[in-house]
Amino acid sequence: MKKIFFILNIVLGVTFISGKVRAQSIPVGTPVLDDYYRRMQLLGKVDSNLSFTVRPIFPGSSSEIHDIYDSDSTVKHDYWRVSGPVSFASGHGVFQILPLTWQQQFNSNHPYGWNDEAMIPAKGYQTMISGGFFIKFGPLSIQLRPEYVYAANPDFNGYASGHTGLDLANYYFYHNTIDNPERFGNIPYNKAFWGQSSIRLTFGPVSIGLSNESLWWGPGIRNALILSDNAPGFKHLILNTVRPIKTAVGYFEGQVIAGRLDGTTFPPLAVTALPDGTNLYVPKENDWRYFTGFNINYHPKWIPGLTFGLTRTFDAYYSDVKANGGFKAYVPFFFPYSKQATNNAQGIAVGDPFPRDQYTSFYARLLFTKAQAEIYFEYGLNDNAYNLADFIGAPDHSRAYILGLRKMLSINGSKDQHILFSGEITQLSQSTDRLVRNSSGWYIHSQVTQGQTNEGQVLGAGTGSGGNLQSMDISWVSGLKKLGIGIERYEHDVDFYEAYLPDINGNSRTWVDFAFALQGEWNYKNLIFNAKLQEIKSLNYEWILKDYVPGNYYIPHNDAYNFHGELGITFRF
Repeated sequence: MKKIFFILNIVLGVTFISGKVRAQSIPVGTPVLDDYYRRMQLLGKVDSNLSFTVRPIFPGSSSEIHDIYDSDSTVKHDYWRVSGPVSFASGHGVFQILPLTWQQQFNSNHPYGWNDEAMIPAKGYQTMISGGFFIKFGPLSIQLRPEYVYAANPDFNGYASGHTGLDLANYYFYHNTIDNPERFGNIPYNKAFWGQSSIRLTFGPVSIGLSNESLWWGPGIRNALILSDNAPGFKHLILNTVRPIKTAVGYFEGQVIAGRLDGTTFPPLAVTALPDGTNLYVPKENDWRYFTGFNINYHPKWIPGLTFGLTRTFDAYYSDVKANGGFKAYVPFFFPYSKQATNNAQGIAVGDPFPRDQYTSFYARLLFTKAQAEIYFEYGLNDNAYNLADFIGAPDHSRAYILGLRKMLSINGSKDQHILFSGEITQLSQSTDRLVRNSSGWYIHSQVTQGQTNEGQVLGAGTGSGGNLQSMDISWVSGLKKLGIGIERYEHDVDFYEAYLPDINGNSRTWVDFAFALQGEWNYKNLIFNAKLQEIKSLNYEWILKDYVPGNYYIPHNDAYNFHGELGITFRF
């Protein structure tokens, strides 16, 4: 790793390319603007070859947008002598003050919500503030955009409040293999992060650098299987395209990363021992994890709007990577997919040379610009098949998938006002194949016991291991403005439930949340507002049996009501 950083430092000293190179990104999760560009693509106003499956995106690299934070020219420049991007050094340099964003969130009863970067799952009030600047000279660009989070983090009735010692032991047996605490300590939480910061060299369509930005892989909107902005951004080396690369057979986009994932010291539950003193919590190994992977996609020139993509990631303790050393340990992308290909002399599948958690997914997105619509899916595996015949015979072993669509409907033929319909399904729980051959739940690993997490939150789908979601949104949209309703059904930790909390008298004990939301986004001059008011009815909350009498069919008093609210304000300079 030291050699890589040394080489990169040498490269960073070379700044001789024209200042016309643009390397400014719209960070994943940027309120309103992040989704705005994708909506504009449906309307034919953004390059149709941009897949939105390798994010953050770089809108200025594939268009002539002067200010990516003011693409609709609504920002008023009366307040400052200098506004938007400012050129210097005869146009070779650019400086811009980045928007100042203040996001707030509240949960009345228990944690709910995801895709909020450095914010944590918590009851009560929490807030995040971010801002900074962007500067570019020649191919060199620096984006400094730190984040600060505060959460009141009060106590709430969690899993331990209504379960037996055996239930607690089973919970720990399963959740000791992932760093995903129910509550982040027992005091208010506050922490500063590097946030959406990066330093890059950009040459034409390719960029290389150091970054802490959140990444999103795949076409999903509500969730992503491998990487999303559900967890805080992590430090990583990155090589990626900033716009689709045109070839004789079509366009290509891609991203390769090598980064550092950190864990927490929080146990899965606040209660860590049984009344008799039996300890339940197994502390994680005190070592950071080396996380590396790639995401590459292809747009055939013969089928406009179609994108195929492939991702693969590896997660291992850095001490194991360092001990094994060599190119293959740091760049394991050519490690065989099939377990048969890793047989030893006795024909036994030995797998990885050291504990390592692997994931892969393939995805597709089809954009219909004339119909102002898109459909997409992502299909992932967290356990490699023995060979091709094994995969063909049981392609649903260890699988997870996302399936979604979007459609714009013009209002009375207007070009500026539309009805947007969105629907998405996330399925992370194991299929019926588990009856033949069990597989660990998604994001969980028995040897790399932090699982696929960073700072205690899942890297991929915010619904978490075994979480399933069906969601639908209908909204009125006009430029940056959006008003609508959202409905979703969220099924919690199904793999754990099915293994350790059996149904009672044929009555399912599945913990399911039904949520209804009013949501809106609005811009006024330099300001952008976003808000959500969401009512959540949690059925069989935490699988707790309140007032249950054995033999009864109905489980009474086991539901919970929760209010989730969001309010954000962004000021564009």
